[in-house]
Order: sequence, then structure tokens, then C-alpha cells
Amino acid sequence: MHFDYGYMEDRQLGKPYNIGLLKRLLPYARVYWRPICTALVLTLAITLFDLAVPYLPKVAIDNYILSFWHPVSGERVPRAAADEFRQKYGHLVDPTGVSGLGFLSSAQLKHIDPGDLRRYREAGLVSMERFYRIPSDMVQGDRPLRAEQWIKARGPWVYVPAEQVQGIASEQVITLRGRDLRGVMFIALLLLILIGGSVLLNYWEFFLLEKAGQHIMQDIRMELFSRIQGQSVRFFDENPVGRLVTRVTNDVENLNEMFKSVIVTVFKDVFLLSGIIVVLLDLNWRLALVSFALLPFVFLLTWFFSNRAREVFREIRRHIAAINAFLQERISGIRIVQLFVQEKSQLERFKALNHGNYLASMRQIKIFAVFMPSMEILSAVGIGLLIFYGGGKVIGEQLSLGSLVAFIGYIQIFFKPIRDISEKYNIMQSAMASMERIFGLMDRREVIQEPQEPQRPRKREGHVEFKDVSFSYNQGPRVLDTVSFEIRPGQVVALVGVTGSGKTTIINLLERFYEFDEGSILLDGIDIRNWGIHELRSQVGLVMQDVFIFAGSIAENISLGDGEVTGETVDEVARQVQAHRFISRLAGGLDHEVREGGATLSAGERQLLALGRALAYNPALLVLDEATSSVDPETERVIQDTISRLSRRQTTLIVAHRPSTIQQADKILVMHHGRIVEQGTHRELMASGRVYLNLVRFAHNWNIGMME
Repeated sequence: MHFDYGYMEDRQLGKPYNIGLLKRLLPYARVYWRPICTALVLTLAITLFDLAVPYLPKVAIDNYILSFWHPVSGERVPRAAADEFRQKYGHLVDPTGVSGLGFLSSAQLKHIDPGDLRRYREAGLVSMERFYRIPSDMVQGDRPLRAEQWIKARGPWVYVPAEQVQGIASEQVITLRGRDLRGVMFIALLLLILIGGSVLLNYWEFFLLEKAGQHIMQDIRMELFSRIQGQSVRFFDENPVGRLVTRVTNDVENLNEMFKSVIVTVFKDVFLLSGIIVVLLDLNWRLALVSFALLPFVFLLTWFFSNRAREVFREIRRHIAAINAFLQERISGIRIVQLFVQEKSQLERFKALNHGNYLASMRQIKIFAVFMPSMEILSAVGIGLLIFYGGGKVIGEQLSLGSLVAFIGYIQIFFKPIRDISEKYNIMQSAMASMERIFGLMDRREVIQEPQEPQRPRKREGHVEFKDVSFSYNQGPRVLDTVSFEIRPGQVVALVGVTGSGKTTIINLLERFYEFDEGSILLDGIDIRNWGIHELRSQVGLVMQDVFIFAGSIAENISLGDGEVTGETVDEVARQVQAHRFISRLAGGLDHEVREGGATLSAGERQLLALGRALAYNPALLVLDEATSSVDPETERVIQDTISRLSRRQTTLIVAHRPSTIQQADKILVMHHGRIVEQGTHRELMASGRVYLNLVRFAHNWNIGMME
């Protein structure tokens, strides 16, 4: 059996790269352009450091460790060949000042065309013999070297055959080759500096990106939450709470993951790949082409596994969404689960959901378990090709050993950016899907329009007039049909009727949660569409049947964190609604901390807090939407006493179904099928013997409320 608990997250993933969505992200990033640009500069510097690290061993090997020099002599060779060599490659030669042309270093040999080098060696122009270049003062005096084989150069150098140096004691070799040893030590020190500098730059790059990313995500969250708060109630009818919470939390976090793990990382990977390609082509373009022969296989493998991973990733998202929705629903309804002893059955269903997620995750693991070793195999094949082809070039002295070592180092890091890009593919897909949902939510404009020039009444009395008001939800059948009534200042008016007659809809329209289709609603002589929304709702204090208590103190639940509601006001309204009786018994009094939903408070105590919350803003009109339906008779009597006292200075509209709650009302409005069918006092309506009388009789016969 398939249980579809997901509510949004099982949608198809969008395109992995959507330029339009990325452009919409730019205004948020533009505010923090300084740290982002600094991070990009650091990224470029880190890339240069990373590129230099494999090159330094090449310099150490070619210039110091294997710093051989080959004699170049123009004697006993055809004059045309010598002239050709001077014209083409004379600038590479270190002249000795004696007969012949001079010496060529092993590193310079790679700059000579392989065909030309072969001809010059066959002609005897470039010797295969190897020499070390040693400062002349190092071979003066009592040295175990045969001076007859030295070649004195024009400068302070002496060229000594490698066989002579290799045949003496190691201490003497170190002394003679002190310059090369110092060069190797300098390269090693420079390598440590580059690695340390790269670590330091990576730290600052990560810090700047994380800081900018957190700021950007904070701005997006704030704007998204602000947009959600500004939506009309109709919007929340269409969007479940879990979906909205996911937008503000998970989807925004996906954007943060893309920003810090993908965008700048892609720049770094592109810089690194480009740099490696340039360096390899400069070292030896033929060997570079051999290395690049594997690239089509790399990209084909990456494309193949990315597509497979995308399908599995989509399935994992669907399973996780189902698990989240299942948990949210079952934990919220844990009382029902325990009441009907369904723990075992729910555990089995949860086990099935978890097993599906496990199987999908294992498929993802299998894909990456094949993909990663495949990339390593291709990397190993690339190194093997380099050793096979490049080793032959080194033996033929067409390539220096240092260059081959550098090639191997670059190839080893060449595959890493490609792997990174493929691994970030799914992150990019997830982020794009999240971005599409976030901006889609921001583009929703189901808001109640503010008037361009809000009007204010001369006197706020709570005078309400409904004039031929009609309304329907989502263009469906009419819920209200030409409803007209009046509530005069200071009156207590009750609204009664069976379920679905339109009572709550009247309150929703009065609070302007929805826009009515026809007619007009006046508050203190002004159409509510010409009131400022915040001012209108501050003048209509609403106490609903289902009271929501926030986690926090009693005082915070009354003031709702509004700084204009002082502690004195909170204490006063608590006494007005007689909530101080139970508050004084709580530890801390008004500072007593309650749990989310007011789990530690009774239904009656929650209702008294809600009544105090409504009165804290001193509204002109007090609306009680079945506020006494779930309280005990004693609490109901307290609320009735409070209403009786408040009605002397506030207009009151009561939606109720208990006769005891509405009998003392100045006027009772009886609703049926979206119309006001009767109105009058309790005595008048009982005498008429129509709808109201039937409601009262039904309630008494079944000892229930008039709506039940």
C-alpha cells in the first residue's frame, strides 16, 4: 500500500541551472558585494597557490636535484648545422668563452624541437655527456677532482663531469653542490609557505562566504516571513502550515548550501581547471594532449552518473517529505493514537516509510560507490599514460624528469574539480527547486489592499452596519446572501444559527480577512475598505473558540510582545477579565512561563487570557466567536460577568450556541443558509415560535449547544 504523506517536496526537480532565478538572487547578494568580491579574490589567490605547489617540485628537480648541463660544440660539425643551431637556439646556450658554443641545461632541452635535437645529437653538436655547474672557488685547492676534465666558463663557473662528482664522498658532494642544496631548501621553504598561506586564505574565504551567505539567507527569510504575514487568510486556506515552514527553513537553507558550496566553489574549480590546462600546455603540449585524451570519458561518466543520481535524489526527497509529514501528523495527534491503542500499527507504517527511504539511500550510495572509484580509475589510467609516454620522453631527454613529475601532480588534482562539479550537481538542482518555490511564494499577491488614503472616524464607538453583503469562497456558492443588520454603540448582539449558516464568515468579513463580493460593511460610519487594515483590526477585538497560546510568559501572551502595551495595562486587563484569580496561583504570576499551545492551562484559563489579549488594545468592538463553547459553567459565568461590565463602554458581538450565553443580549440575530431570518430579543424570538425556538428546544432536549 502506498501512503502519500508528502505535501510539496515530491514535486519534480527543476532545471539544474536557471539563469532567471539566479538573476533574482543577485539583488540580495549585491548588498554584500564587498565580502563576496574579497572571497573571489582570495579564491583566485588560492588557485594560484594550488597551481604553484606541483610546479615547485619540477623546479627543484630540474634546476637543483638533476641540474645537468650538456656540452654544445660547433667543432667537427658541418658549419651549416652550427649556424642553424645558433640562429634557432643560440639564446638557450650558456656560453663558456672557449672554443665551441657552450652548455645547455637539461631544462632547456625541452625547448628544442625533438626532431632538431635528434639531428644535432647525431651530428655531435649536442653531447649526451652530463656535467654539473659548480662555482669555481669550490674546486680550488685540495679537491678529489681531476682538473684536466674541468671546463672553465667565462663567468665564475666550472663544469665538472657528473661521473667525477658521483665518485667522491657524500660530504664532499654536499659541499660541492652547496648551491643546489640551498636551492632545494629554498623550494621546500617556499612550498611550506604556499601551503600555510593556502590554509590561511581558505579560512578567510570560508569565513567571508559563510558570513555573506548567512546575511543573505537572513534577508530572504525576513522578506519571505514578511510576505507570508501580509497574505490574506485565503492564502493560508490554500497553503498548509508545513509547506510554509519548509519554505522559510529547508528551502532557504538549500539556497545557503548552494551559495557557500557551489557558486564560489564552481569559480574555484573553473579557475583551477583553466590554470592546469594552461600550465600543462606550457610544459609540453604533446604530453598535455595525451592527458586530455581521457576528458571525453570523464565528462561522459559524469553525465551518466549525474542523471542516475538525480533520479535517486528526487526519490529520497519524496521519502523524506513523507516521513516528515507522517511525523508531524502523528505527533500532533498522539492523543488519538494512544486513545485507540494504535501505537503498533503506526509504528509499522512508519517502519515502511523508513524502509523506503533506506532503499532509496542505498541506491544513491551504490551510484556514488561506482562513480567515485571509476573517476579514480580514470585518474590512474591518466597517470599510467603519462608514465608510459612521458617516461619515454624523459629517457630520450626530450622531457625533463621534473616536468613529468609536475604533470603527474597536476593530473592528480585535475580530476578533483571535475568530481566536485558533478557532486555539486544535485545541490544545484535542489537549490534551484527551492529557489523556484521561494520566489513563487514571494510572487503571490493574495493580500488585502490598503486604501490609498485611509479614513478615520470622528468618534470610535463600535457602530457596525452590514448592508446587503454577499460573499462566496473561491467563487463557489454564496455563503452570505444579501445580509443586512446593525449593531448600535454599546449594544450586546448575539449571532446564532446551525453549523454552516455563515456566522464565522460574518466575523471574517468584519475583520477584513476576506473581501466581500457585494454590499458594504460600515464601522463607525466608514466603509471598512477605507480603514487602514492595522487600525481596523486594532478596533475590533476578536476572541476565538480555539485559543492559541504561545510559548512564553503570561504577560507576553496578553501583550503579544507589543511595547505599547505596558505592564500596568496587562495587569489591569487581567483583573478586568478576572484572570488574576488563577494567575496569582501560578509561580511567577504574570511572568509564569507556559508551554506552546498553553498545555499547562485549562480551556477556561486560555479563554480568559484570550479575552484579556483582546482588551489590551482597548477595541471599540469586542467579538466573541463561540468563546464559551468549551468552558465550564463557572468560567462561562465569569466571562458573562466580564462582558456585562465591558458592554457599558464597548460594543459586543457574540457568536454562541448556549442559551445561557445569549439570553441577556440586547439583540439576537438568527442565521439560516446565509441569511438573517430573525432578529430580536430572546423573549421576542421565543414568542415568535420560529427558527430560534426550534434551536432552543433542540438544545434543551439534547442538553447540547444550539449549534451542535
